[in-house]
Amino acid sequence: MTIYIDTHIHLDLLTTLGPLLAEARNAGVGAWVVPGVSCEHWPELMAVVEKHAGVYAAPGIHPQASDKCQKSHFEELRRLLEHPRVVALGEVGLDRQVETPWQTQEEVFIQMIRLAREMEKPLLIHARRSTDRILELLHREEGGQVGGIFHAFSGSLETACKVIDMGFALGIGGVVTLPTARRLPEVVRKVPAETLVLETDAPDMTPAPHRGLPNRPAYLKLVAEKVADLRDWSPEETARITTTNACRILGLSQEIVANAFEGKNHEQS
Repeated sequence: MTIYIDTHIHLDLLTTLGPLLAEARNAGVGAWVVPGVSCEHWPELMAVVEKHAGVYAAPGIHPQASDKCQKSHFEELRRLLEHPRVVALGEVGLDRQVETPWQTQEEVFIQMIRLAREMEKPLLIHARRSTDRILELLHREEGGQVGGIFHAFSGSLETACKVIDMGFALGIGGVVTLPTARRLPEVVRKVPAETLVLETDAPDMTPAPHRGLPNRPAYLKLVAEKVADLRDWSPEETARITTTNACRILGLSQEIVANAFEGKNHEQS
């Protein structure tokens, strides 16, 4: 059976979610991981997770929202990380293109690393023009032992190797399908198979040939097809390898994912 896992998608930002997930299932997508962005939207995130089969959460504090955090938010996040459908802490990291003060971003990110260690959860990393510093902080705080996924990876092969050496997988999204992509196809071809996972980042990062339109959960299949082409894998191999990787990293049961995909776990009304 061909089942893909979308390791990074903002389902809480999409409308008409039921039909979109049905469309994605028809395209072979069987599970979705929804990262958090801001503290005030965690309730909406968890509501989506609790309503739809095959949906998991990764609540966290995005760098652009790090200046809005209070002590109470960290306590709430610790509580959320105990939820059975929470599989990671995300989307956290550093971003040099947002207005949030850099020192604030670093302080919050360090707290996210420490909380991930305490709660034994992997991290979903947001890195924009900041990968080297993120790796420095991960090494300083954890010695690279937390692990997780570098979301929307688009760096060089050299950078990919550094990320992998720190125990992280690479989240491959719509960028890999674009004719203008230069470095990422080489990365996908050359890194170890066990370091690749798939993502859409919907409603953003739309793959070709739909660039310019909102991204959809079903478009993960387009990313998978490009990865298959670059690796010379069959669709079945691509699904098996990337789904196995995602389940290992996120602590998911492949049997439970398959059961949800087959409709054995019905969605709540």
